[in-house]
Amino acid sequence: MDYQLLLSLAGGIFILLFLILKWKTNAFIALLVASIAIGIFAGMPPESIIENITKGMGSTLGFVATVVGLGAIFGAILEHSGATAILSEYLLKKFSIKNSGIALSMAGFLIAIPVFFDVAFIILVPVLYGLQAKTGKSLLYFALPLLSSLAIGHAFIPPTPGPIAVAEIINADLGWVILLGILVGLPTTIISGIMFGKFLSDKIFVASPKLPEIPEISNEKTKPSVFAIIALIILPLILIVLNTVTDSIYNSNIPLWVKIIGFIGHPYTALLMTTFLSVYFLGTRYGMTKIQLQEISLRALGPAGIIILITGAGGVFKQMLVETGAGVMLAKSMAGFNLSPLLLSFILALIIRLLQGSATVAMITSAGMMAPIIAQMSVSPPHLALMVLSIAAGATGFSHVNDSGFWLVNRYLGMTESQTLKTWTVMTGVISIVSMIFISLISLIW
Repeated sequence: MDYQLLLSLAGGIFILLFLILKWKTNAFIALLVASIAIGIFAGMPPESIIENITKGMGSTLGFVATVVGLGAIFGAILEHSGATAILSEYLLKKFSIKNSGIALSMAGFLIAIPVFFDVAFIILVPVLYGLQAKTGKSLLYFALPLLSSLAIGHAFIPPTPGPIAVAEIINADLGWVILLGILVGLPTTIISGIMFGKFLSDKIFVASPKLPEIPEISNEKTKPSVFAIIALIILPLILIVLNTVTDSIYNSNIPLWVKIIGFIGHPYTALLMTTFLSVYFLGTRYGMTKIQLQEISLRALGPAGIIILITGAGGVFKQMLVETGAGVMLAKSMAGFNLSPLLLSFILALIIRLLQGSATVAMITSAGMMAPIIAQMSVSPPHLALMVLSIAAGATGFSHVNDSGFWLVNRYLGMTESQTLKTWTVMTGVISIVSMIFISLISLIW
């Protein structure tokens, strides 16, 4: 074993966690510094370090920046049109109060695909308050199914930034990630959100708090059609999956219609079409001006830009592991522990999540560490997609006091820190473990 490479990897990870935990450094800067440190510790020439920063950043962002940017604009239009509240209200009307957990889970699962977790939750909080006031049940009875589905949809199903970034870093096919993400996500939502959520709500009663700055639901007269909202959310998913299916069938002598599907089903084209359609069907058609739509788009790219930069720095981290040989060394050393790559990626993501809090950083960092290991293996496209999901499963688990999501839930549900730990933290742990069980079962097939 090359102990210099081992120490360079350990030193880089230590610096990464030290900067994030102790100095509260932005993850983008921390990942870049840690990547440079790995190169220096491994004895890489300075000019090679600079070259690999450019290479790692460019190769990762060529895909991620486009997809995340388009997805952010689409999600912002859904948010400002009131589409998220419209969809949840519609589903609640179709289900009884007894089955409201199912309705809220369905709404959260769909909404989390294009809309960021925290934004979707804040927008839908008034719906939860109204249901609690109407029924007198614990607020958790309604909140936990929604929170579970939002967390799962956001972590497991592209075009949300996390799985897109991981898929790009380890070269997984987005179509397979979507298909298997839904296959894993739906039963996990039922178990963790609806069933376990009901169990927790029976144990802990929480009343609706009186909190300011809750967004208002759009005026009844300006509401877009719920069917248009659902169609727009699932359109890019269908196109991307269709492209994956046809691509796996036709390896040679590809007919013209398959090439057309390949073009419109590429994530770039599918999201670009969806964004254009949302501009009209959710914006222009209901009175939004060009200036308003432009402002919405510009504001959406702010948080998206942060995620894009962090993802790029994750690409640099991966590149340094590849070029120094630390990744290959890690792959060989891990082989001695007889851990499956799925379990290893899950454990890595979970450890990083527990230590520094951010699910996005946990996903990107662990993907960077796993990429060189995966490169040494012969892995099928479905199994690569399962690797993405195992990383997502680990990075979702056991949200606690170092995670901004913990405090978001704590504040908007009006719970004490102890109650939040007993409910939100435990539920995210259940999401992590249950989803990993389903991933492991599916891996037996592929």
